Amino acid sequence: MSFVRLPFRDSYYELRPTKIIALAKNYAEHAKEMGDNPPTEPIIFLKPPSALIGPGEPIILPKISKRVDHEVELGVIIGKKAKKVPAEKAFDYVLGYTIILDITARDLQEKARKMGHPWTVSKGFDTFAPVGPRIVDKRELDPSDLEIGLKVNGEVRQLGRTSQMIFKIPQLIEYISNIMTLEPGDIIATGTPPGVGSLRHGDHIEAWIEGIGKVEFDVLAEDSILC
Repeated sequence: MSFVRLPFRDSYYELRPTKIIALAKNYAEHAKEMGDNPPTEPIIFLKPPSALIGPGEPIILPKISKRVDHEVELGVIIGKKAKKVPAEKAFDYVLGYTIILDITARDLQEKARKMGHPWTVSKGFDTFAPVGPRIVDKRELDPSDLEIGLKVNGEVRQLGRTSQMIFKIPQLIEYISNIMTLEPGDIIATGTPPGVGSLRHGDHIEAWIEGIGKVEFDVLAEDSILC
């Protein structure tokens, strides 16, 4: 199983998710930029744990895709087994928070959408779930209204606030845990603000969330790794 060691409290936490549950169109302006209306209930999909990487590891652009996009998100780390959790008790099951990027092969996603196919291929490549720089204890951070943003090569691409999420963390935990059991270490990627854009070989990403910090990743083409 893939895992990433991140600073947590006064030590390190080995993040070993059984699954990464991601939210589509959970910011109204992002839904609009994708040509859709804001959803009336959460839209979820899964990313495999094998997509997980930590700080210092490169994001790899697969040869099969002609457009790979960045999406910065607040990651919620589950702290204990959660099944059919009511929203008012949702935070009892949270360990803490981190930054996660939902890297997406946008051209493959669009092809899948047109054909009515799942998004698994476009979301599931190795390195498509970068996380970091640390996990912040839930007792140390109120996630309800934090600045969230992303730069590529020093240029601001995405900027928003977690208060703009359509479905808040308690609603998401209630909804997801009534479908599938959440296990310790599982990650909920809570959706991205507007401004998603494409990545190229040699790009440098800086992503930040207020109260969590900043995490950086380099972007490399698959061909450059194989040479």
